[in-house]
Amino acid sequence: MKVKKEKLQVLHKDKKNRHHNHRIGGSPLAGTASEWDLKGHNRLEDEYEPIVRGSRQKEIEKESCGDPGTPLYGIREGDGFSNRDVLRFECQFGFELIGEKSIVCQENNQWSANIPICIFPCLSNFTAPMGTVLSPDYPEGYGNNLNCIWTIISDPGSRIHLSFNDFDLESQFDFLAVKDGDSPDSPLLGTFTGAEVPSHLTSNGHILRLEFQADHSMSGRGFNISYNTFGHNECPDPGVPINARRFGDNFQLGSSISVICEEGFIKTQGTETITCILMDGKVMWSGPIPKCGAPCGGHFSSPSGVILSPGWPGYYKDSLNCEWVIEAEPGHSIKITFERFQTELNYDVLEVHDGPNLLSPLLGSYNGTQVPQFLFSSSNFIYLLFTTDNSRSNNGFKIHYESVTVNTYSCLDPGIPVHGRRYGHDFSIGSTVSFSCDPGYRLSHEEPLLCEKNHWWSHPLPTCDECLAKWQLSIE
Repeated sequence: MKVKKEKLQVLHKDKKNRHHNHRIGGSPLAGTASEWDLKGHNRLEDEYEPIVRGSRQKEIEKESCGDPGTPLYGIREGDGFSNRDVLRFECQFGFELIGEKSIVCQENNQWSANIPICIFPCLSNFTAPMGTVLSPDYPEGYGNNLNCIWTIISDPGSRIHLSFNDFDLESQFDFLAVKDGDSPDSPLLGTFTGAEVPSHLTSNGHILRLEFQADHSMSGRGFNISYNTFGHNECPDPGVPINARRFGDNFQLGSSISVICEEGFIKTQGTETITCILMDGKVMWSGPIPKCGAPCGGHFSSPSGVILSPGWPGYYKDSLNCEWVIEAEPGHSIKITFERFQTELNYDVLEVHDGPNLLSPLLGSYNGTQVPQFLFSSSNFIYLLFTTDNSRSNNGFKIHYESVTVNTYSCLDPGIPVHGRRYGHDFSIGSTVSFSCDPGYRLSHEEPLLCEKNHWWSHPLPTCDECLAKWQLSIE
């Protein structure tokens, strides 16, 4: 995901000037509408707009300034928001505080200053036995013309291990170099660019030097790197891989650990078990430290499970074409439930088909943040296709699926349109249900749905489409 660096705020701007009306496709068996919008707080680098956790939307009481929140990577002392109350702030270890260390609720019910922000310094030495190195303003996108140097110093006789949790730089123009020592001329362990997350790195001595250079134009999210130190007669702490569980806490020579991926993830690197061994005079793990990731497609036949967009819980990548097939036992239907969903509006699309392949009838095509709560298949197959374009990405989706038995005397719940209401709760054969829309929207078709003898509704679930006059008014 590349963004312009003249202003960090551009991360949430639409660099393609895409202003299109959005309509959710109709589905014959779609559930209650839900929205999931994870738009984060972004800020201009030069204005230090505070990034906060917590809501500002609650009604502010009289003689109160309201909850100002807590800075990202920050700590707040005090919980009173009334007149003359004082809040104090500090940053987590490794971060620098920019702004006021304390603010006061004034008589005019306004705080005396904005809350501060916590930034990661571009030049720093680390002497703690473990810690984290972040690119400036991670994950909002780093700035222009950077030349950052971080030095990690451990006790003599020990070594340092780096684990790359996230990595996204402008390919071929922005670089991270890792050197085995404290000087610019120290041996190079690796130089990294682009969006491929590097493998783990281990120093030969007790000092590591990280050099980050960024040019004048484009950027990505940046990077998030964990480090820990260890002795010469043991292997580095492999940590607990993201999206996985680890078994084993002994890293001495001859010990082993095992890693099992969480539901919805598969191993993308390494084997289930690795052992600390002596090879060529060095103590090291017998293989790569295991990693778990969400696959781009697959065939699922278990009674229930989870489907995740590749990269979950982080951002998915550009130019994806992922296919999933869910198969239940003959005579069963498949229910899929959308727990979370957010893709690039109009450009990154998830199609759901009522059958085993792309030629099967389309249940719905979804993008943006609006999806049905659930969908049902009419057979024992459902096919999903996720395609993305070559720019901008988002958090993606988390979908649960399960095999269900169709009731002999009724139809499945037809759902409720996004921005709509349903009238009628009887789904037995011969029953009808009707729908209406919220103000500013109109039904795609007004004919009631009839539960027919084949256990399926007579028509697809209607959609509530935004009225043309409202759309034109918003353009003006």
